[in-house]
Amino acid sequence: MRVYGLIVMMWVRSTMAYRTSFVLTAFGNFAITALDFVAILLMFSRVDALGGWSLSEVALLYGLSGVSFGLADLAIGSMERLGRRVRDGTLDTLLVRPAPVLAQVAADRFGLRRLGRVVQGLLVLGYALTVVDVDWSVAKVLLMPVMLLSGAGIFCAVFVAAAAFQFVAQDASEVSNAFTYGGTTMLQYPPTVFALDLVRGVTFVVPLAFVNWLPACYVLGRPYPLDLPRWVAFVPPLVAVACCALAGLAWRAGLRSYRSTGS
Repeated sequence: MRVYGLIVMMWVRSTMAYRTSFVLTAFGNFAITALDFVAILLMFSRVDALGGWSLSEVALLYGLSGVSFGLADLAIGSMERLGRRVRDGTLDTLLVRPAPVLAQVAADRFGLRRLGRVVQGLLVLGYALTVVDVDWSVAKVLLMPVMLLSGAGIFCAVFVAAAAFQFVAQDASEVSNAFTYGGTTMLQYPPTVFALDLVRGVTFVVPLAFVNWLPACYVLGRPYPLDLPRWVAFVPPLVAVACCALAGLAWRAGLRSYRSTGS
């Protein structure tokens, strides 16, 4: 973490040397991601509910997914560049440095502009919390920050696992994007609009449903998809830890299999 922090601060200082450029790129990131919610608003201009969910409930899903993914993307979104480093051989320069490779890859070209996505998600989440009809309790209030942190951890694990896969595939950034960017887009919509097989896949195979679907169902008092027990709303932290552990093992295996470019 110390190495990661040092590299991040180096890139932050580099970014803030051009403050106008940073403001414009951060605003651009904010505006582009906001278009996703605009599309949802356009849908609700024609319908009253989407899969039985109201606009405020979908906005809650959107905000939770957007903030969780935004935090993960801000922290280690640079992992998606690993395939390029494997292909052109620049990963070798990281291997000879006296610092963990994972920390170097995760912090490489740290994009502070990605704060725009986090801010946009927070604004939608704030809107949703003010208009959604929820019978708040202590457990539900405490579950909100837990959801955000656990969701960010799950997405971080997906980023690392996808990067580890690129040691083998070398050109699989689009495959990894299907689970990262594609995953957060899917979670912005209620599970009732998707086929049951897909819901099972993102619950038991790639557990993205624990980012917001399952805990949000508890907060909103809605039935769980797949008739799961009520206590699954409180296991996202355990799921995040398990996912990070498995992603770490995948990363170690991928790094051990690396034989440099041209081999």
